[in-house]
Parts: sequence; structure tokens; C-alpha cells
Amino acid sequence: MRKIKPFVNSLRFKFFAAVLVIFVPLVTVLIINNFYSVDVVRNQVAQSNKNMLSLYVDQIDRNLEEVDKYLANTLESDLNVLELEFPREADDDRYNIAKLTLYNMMRDDISYYPILDSFFIYSEPNRDLIAMQTNLDSFDTREHVSNEMRKMLEQEARTIDYARWHIWKGENDYYLFHLLKSGNVYMGAWMSSDKLMVPLNLIDLGESGVAVITTDENEPISHTALIQDKAIDLTFPVDSYAITGQGRNTYLVMGEPSKKGNFNLVAAVPDSTILQQLPFLQRISSFISIAAVLFLLLFIFMMRSVILNPVKRIVVAMRKLRDGNWESRIEQRRTSTEFEIVNETFNRMIAEIQNLKINVYEEKLNHQRAELRHLQLQINPHFFLNTLNIIYNLATVKDFSLIQEMVKCLVSYFRFMFRSNSYFVSLRDELLHTANYLRIQQLRFPDSFQYQIEQPEHLLDAEVPPLIVQTMVENTIKYAVNMDEPIRISVEVGEETDGNEARIVIHIKDTGPGFPEEVLKRLALEGEPGSETGEQIGIWNARRRLRLLYEDQADIDFYNEDVSGAVVRIDVPFRNTKT
Repeated sequence: MRKIKPFVNSLRFKFFAAVLVIFVPLVTVLIINNFYSVDVVRNQVAQSNKNMLSLYVDQIDRNLEEVDKYLANTLESDLNVLELEFPREADDDRYNIAKLTLYNMMRDDISYYPILDSFFIYSEPNRDLIAMQTNLDSFDTREHVSNEMRKMLEQEARTIDYARWHIWKGENDYYLFHLLKSGNVYMGAWMSSDKLMVPLNLIDLGESGVAVITTDENEPISHTALIQDKAIDLTFPVDSYAITGQGRNTYLVMGEPSKKGNFNLVAAVPDSTILQQLPFLQRISSFISIAAVLFLLLFIFMMRSVILNPVKRIVVAMRKLRDGNWESRIEQRRTSTEFEIVNETFNRMIAEIQNLKINVYEEKLNHQRAELRHLQLQINPHFFLNTLNIIYNLATVKDFSLIQEMVKCLVSYFRFMFRSNSYFVSLRDELLHTANYLRIQQLRFPDSFQYQIEQPEHLLDAEVPPLIVQTMVENTIKYAVNMDEPIRISVEVGEETDGNEARIVIHIKDTGPGFPEEVLKRLALEGEPGSETGEQIGIWNARRRLRLLYEDQADIDFYNEDVSGAVVRIDVPFRNTKT
């Protein structure tokens, strides 16, 4: 029993068991057969309706072409049209006679074009509309149509394509019109869209099918409520059909554009009506396909529960580890045997890596502490030989007062050096030590330099690394002080704000010749000391200590100023020793 349970719970057994439940080849054949049959029926219905629409469009285009010929012949051959190009005030009688003659002509000729509602002529200089309207019952209706014609002429007459028929959207209806121009006279034909809809109403498109006329922008001019309710998109391909709609309201859309006008004949057939033509066995195939899809969904659900979710938990835990969350663990849940082993091993491995990382981190900290102490110890013996030499020279000249002052300064200097094994000291102590060092050097080189230290009282409790200022001052004396020309050394302490963070900025300036260009380039590299003799090792040590103590939050810059010579700028975060 113990051997059977892990096997039954294994991922391999569950996977093959789920696959055997679903007959993949049979389902594939059924689905392909079903879709192929549906596609064949749709193509047949679409082609039949497309042929019907093509016949209607050709018939309409032929009628419109006859109207076009009549309009063109009238404008070219009838001399009465020329009378309308001039203001009627020039010869009112001739104008009225021409107007009446044209009206009678249109009244007699419109009967040959039953598709039309009206012929009209418009004189632009006289803003006079002559309209012959048929099939209109009342004066109000005729007046309304005349007003629509005037609106169309005012808005479209100068911009439309005179070679084609256009659709005009009126207040209550859509109209189809064609307009030709000769000089300042327009002649056109006008009809209601209802006349174009008569042949379309004869097409059997099912209970909720619809045949409509659309504009060149596929906007329907009828059945708008049904089209919006069923979410039918009337955009159609020229050589085939389109499927539109949502859910059960799926429609096949096919259409034919008119060659004479900016309109299309479009038919939308319900997909349910088309599929009713499928044979009974084909419907059974559809039901079997649906059942197969349901089984497939069940299979996907099983695979999600058995494989995807456990894998997802592992991936989530690994992403947390990648983001540095070493407390992340995979929650133990009831799952396959393989995943239980993976989860347990993963959690144990992460725990061991976390412990190892802590040990490595502690070792790294100890190494950095040792390196920092070593760097500070490198600085401590640097001054010994010069100190002994100063005492010897003062003893030779028997200047006992200077010897006493020198010894007192040296005692203070070495007392600070011996206790400077801590990582930070107060700015007050560092500046006092720097002043003490400058006094020693002033005794060593009398009349060679003067010094000044500016120390704001509210900044003296800030903590700084020990010997950071004194090292830079020592470097200044080494390279700037000479016996030929006295210089001035100043230490200026200030405060700056970077966002919400306060910073201590210390400038060490001298009035000497400044840094040579090659020295500035070498200092800008911030690498290891470039000289085998150890030149600038104090600067390198200072930078290394700042990097260990502050990482990227502190810096030392070197540059020259036109007035004050060389400048060293030390920038560290403000940290108060009393907090």
C-alpha cells in the first residue's frame, strides 16, 4: 500500500490518466469537420446573397446612368439654361419664360424615370430653385423637400464630386441626389432612399436579417435601431463576407458598392438562420465537438491544479528570492509527490543559503573593519621622522621656548593619533588636531605660511572620519609650501542641503600655484596610487576610508581656483555625535 500511494499521487500517473480520458484524435476530426461544414454553408449563403445584391446594384446603376445622361444632355443642349446664369433683373420676362419652359420640360420628362422623386434646377446668381416634384401628397411635404434641397445646395454644391450620386442626410430621412453644374446653374435629380429600399425588401434574410443601404462610410440609412441593438458592423470585404455581432447575435455581412454613387447595398444574415440548413448528423457532430471542448476544459483545469499552480508557487518564491527576500518559502500544500519533494528541498536549500549568506556577510564586515583600521594605522607613523627632525633642529639652536611649545603640540598630536582608532570623531576634535598640526608645521617653517580655520559652532558636534581633514592639509603643505613665497592656508566648514539631507562640506584652500594638470587627471581617476614611491597614498587612503564608511554618499574633489590656488572639497553626510 505504501508503494502504490506515491505512484498514484505522482505527476506522471496523473498526467497520463488525464490524457487517456480525452480522445484527442476523435475530437480533432469532429471539430475540423464541424467547422468545415459551417464554413461551406456560410460561403454558399453569402455567395447567393452577394449575387442577388450584385443584380440589384447593377439595376440601380443602370437607372441612375439613364438619369445622368438626361441631366447632361439638358445642361448642354437647352438654351433656356443659359438665361438662368444672369440676374433676372437684366430681363425679367425672358428669365420667367425660361424658368417656366424648363419646369414644363421636367414635368413631362420625369414620368420616364419612375425611380426619381424630383428634377430640379438652381440659379446661383438669383438663388432661385426650380423643382419638379412627384409622388408628394401635400404642400408641406413639397416645401420640406425643397428646403432640404436648398440646404444641400448651400453646403455641398461647391465641394462634391459631380460625377457621382451622393446621399444627403435630412432631418427626417435620407435622400439620394446627383448634381451637375454648367456655369452658374446647377441641375440635379433627387429621390428618397425608400425607393432604393423597395427591391431589398424582397430578399428573404430570415426573421432578424436586414438589407440596408449604407453610405461610403458604412453608416446605415435605415434599420439603425436593429443594427445598434445587435451590434452589427456593416463593414464588408469586396470579394467575400464578414462575421460580426456578439454571442448569439452573430451575423454574416456581405455587400456590393455602387459604381455610380457613394453608397452600398449591404445584407446582414443571422448566423443561426444559416446553420439551420445543416443536416441533422452535422448538428450531432457539433454537439459532440462541444462535449469534447468541455472535456478539454476539464483537462486544462486538472493540469492547472496538478502542474501549473505548484509551478507558479515555485516561480513566485524564486522571484522573491531574486528581489532579495531571503525569508521567502514555498507553502507546503497537498500536491503531487514530486512537487512535495521539490518544495521541501527548495525550502531547505534556501535556509542553508541564507545562513551561508549571513556568515559571508559577517566575514565581509570583519574584513572591512580590519581594512579600515589598517588604513588608519598607515597614516599614524607618517609624521614621525619629520617630528624628530624638528626637535633636533630646535635643540641645536637652544630655542627652549619653541622646544616647549613644540613638545606640547607634539603631545597633543600624538595623543589624538593614538586614540584615533575609532571610526568617527567629532568635527571639533578633528579641527583642533588639524590646527595643532598646522602650528607644528608653522614652527617648522617660520614665516612660510599663515593659516585660518573657520568652524561654525552649530556644526562642531558633527562626526567625521578621523584624520580626514589633517591628511588633506598635510598634502597641501607638502606640495604648496616653499621657502620662496609665503602662502595662506584656510580650512572652511559649511553646511549644504541635498533634498531633505543635510551635508557637511569642508574646503581646504591655499594660495599656492595649484595642482598641475597631470596631477588633477590622475586624481580624477580615483584608482590605486600610481607611483611606486607612494605619492598621494594619503589621498587614496582617505578616499578608501570614505568609501568603506559611507559607500557612495561621500566624496573628495580636487580643483584649482583662479584666486585661491588649489582647493580640496570634502563632502560627507551630516551626523551628530549627540544623537
